[in-house]
Amino acid sequence: MKRVFLLLLFIGISSTMINAENNNSIKMDNNNSKKIATQQNKSKKTDITKKHVQEQIEREKKYAKEQIFYQGSDYDLSHARVNEKSLSSIPVIEPDYDFNMDDAYSDQQ
Repeated sequence: MKRVFLLLLFIGISSTMINAENNNSIKMDNNNSKKIATQQNKSKKTDITKKHVQEQIEREKKYAKEQIFYQGSDYDLSHARVNEKSLSSIPVIEPDYDFNMDDAYSDQQ
């Protein structure tokens, strides 16, 4: 009888220890999964931030290139200048100020 009692006691203690280990391992697994999820979220946020920074750098490069063009300080446009002596040979065209639109608004057609 003593042996049976000791055997049952040993089985009860063993099962309690196994359950405790399982509970601890479940808690550890939950903690580890939370840590992994947190690390993944941080890495995703870092990746998104890096992507946005790269996009902004590209925009700034484009803007700087456009500003160089609009300022025109680096361009030599002397070949496109008009020779002022050649302007004297062009006749002056006087505008026709007697343009009359009365016929367009009359009822007779």
